[in-house]
Amino acid sequence: MTELPLPVVVPRAEDFDEIARLLALAFHGGFDPELVEVDRGIFEPERSLLVRDGATTVAHVGAFTRDLSVPGASVPAAHVTMVSVAPTHRRRGLLTGLMRRQLREVRDAGREPVAVLWASEGRIYPRFGYGLAAQRLIVRCQTTELRLPEPTSAAGTLRLDEPAARQGELARLYDRVRADRPGWSYRDERWWGYVLADVKALRGGATERRVLLHEGPDGVDGYALFRTKEEWDGGSPKGEVRVDEVVAANPAAYLALWRLLLSIDLTRQLSFGTAAVDEPLLWLVNEPRRLGAQLADALWVRVVDVPAALAARRYATDIDVVIEVSDDLLPENAGRWRLVGGPSGATCTATDAPAQLACDVRSLGELYLGGTGLGALAAAGRVGELVPGTCLLYTSDAADD
Repeated sequence: MTELPLPVVVPRAEDFDEIARLLALAFHGGFDPELVEVDRGIFEPERSLLVRDGATTVAHVGAFTRDLSVPGASVPAAHVTMVSVAPTHRRRGLLTGLMRRQLREVRDAGREPVAVLWASEGRIYPRFGYGLAAQRLIVRCQTTELRLPEPTSAAGTLRLDEPAARQGELARLYDRVRADRPGWSYRDERWWGYVLADVKALRGGATERRVLLHEGPDGVDGYALFRTKEEWDGGSPKGEVRVDEVVAANPAAYLALWRLLLSIDLTRQLSFGTAAVDEPLLWLVNEPRRLGAQLADALWVRVVDVPAALAARRYATDIDVVIEVSDDLLPENAGRWRLVGGPSGATCTATDAPAQLACDVRSLGELYLGGTGLGALAAAGRVGELVPGTCLLYTSDAADD
């Protein structure tokens, strides 16, 4: 483990203010008391590592304890967060030391086979074994020329409400849909409080957040969290709809939500920063290119325990393959592993059998959620095909997941 030039401590709950000030400094924000109180509600001090230089907090890394949806299952995952180093203490090995120590502690605890994060800069985390497992689309569009199909059924009602007033219904629908959405994280009461908190400092001049609900024959089967921002071009309206989240249990609810979001009076623009790469909206609008969708990275995955992680998820087709894995930071992961599985379950065990595929732990993380194709990584030279034809045999499984 890398030795740090300054001592590392596990902070107390009352140390959160100084951590929040470090984060505000590192991410060029202000110390907003309302925002700090919201963030304090999900802080897990026992999962944090803090570095001080004298009385000054200069580096920090933390994690949240949450479950993550993976293909066919849900697994405990360390949700890495609040990674920051003061500008005065860069290039001293603090980030490297903290990230390596955190990985070792997650591995030794034995509860979480993977760690995940959203990266401020993608070049930082591959050196710690994190792979880009999921991407997203950022939608910024003019709505005036976009059209959606007419609904096929009149069933269903749209209602507007305050999000906090409908938290229970939102949580039930989210849990129902999350099972089939690899990369979505579990939300308990604390996390719903965090998600629905509407801090004024984060509104960017827009309204308070609202929820649009779609109610079908069996109750709420879709919702959208959004806000609007007033804007005028001379005497003409040019308002913006800012969409935070859309969750729908069926195509009818999804279509109804988007039909309203794209046609709110006095608005001409819409933004949505977390659309899926295969977002159904792309196949609903009459002119997809006008969505202005731009590809960006989303979730990064670090496989912490190879056999536990690979056995935890399910596979679209039967699979029996030996993979040789390299891992410079967690040597327990290195070696040859036989993965046998399918739609109903999987096992992964150490083996002396010849490997058919070879990759590092970063590539394994990129493949883990099923959003990255095995063939694509092989073509990039990131996965070695030791037995010809193996990639072709299992590429369909990766794509199907």
